[in-house]
Amino acid sequence: MKSNVATTEIAQPYAQALMSVAQANNLIEEFGQDIRSLLSLLSASEQLRNFLNIPFIEPEDKKAVLKRILGEGANIYLRNFLMLLVDKRRIFLLEEICQQYLALWRQIKQIVLAEVISAVPLSEAQQKAVKEKIIAMTNAREVELDTKIDRDIIGGVIIKVGSQVIDASLRGQLRRLSLRLTSA
Repeated sequence: MKSNVATTEIAQPYAQALMSVAQANNLIEEFGQDIRSLLSLLSASEQLRNFLNIPFIEPEDKKAVLKRILGEGANIYLRNFLMLLVDKRRIFLLEEICQQYLALWRQIKQIVLAEVISAVPLSEAQQKAVKEKIIAMTNAREVELDTKIDRDIIGGVIIKVGSQVIDASLRGQLRRLSLRLTSA
């Protein structure tokens, strides 16, 4: 299920509840790592996503798969939370809940998530320069980059931080130039 306003509104209380459990037990970082692992597993396995999203599959089967994925060393609070999602038939929201948890985690840690779109992969020095620029703009303690490649922008970068968009791409500059020439 794709993220939309309704799923976000449903997922938010679950993410907040998970954060409350994490804070109460001093497990914010551990949950963050586990949730990142879950998200990468879900993004890598369409078969797992489909399995969890199909309502006709028995809850016990979903629980067995999740227990196998988590392994014996998994945090009991996180395991119980996932089992609760299965019981409440909300496991289809797992990706959205995980994203919401990470957003809460970033907020607590004063970390800004910035989406950086470039035509070619950025070097370490370029990533560092982008992070420094974003820290100066937002007064955040740290910046987490979500880099994407889009050859259509020709060159430069597009940086999205929250609702702010900085378009320093060649495609954007050409579009702005075109608008100025047609309006003149």
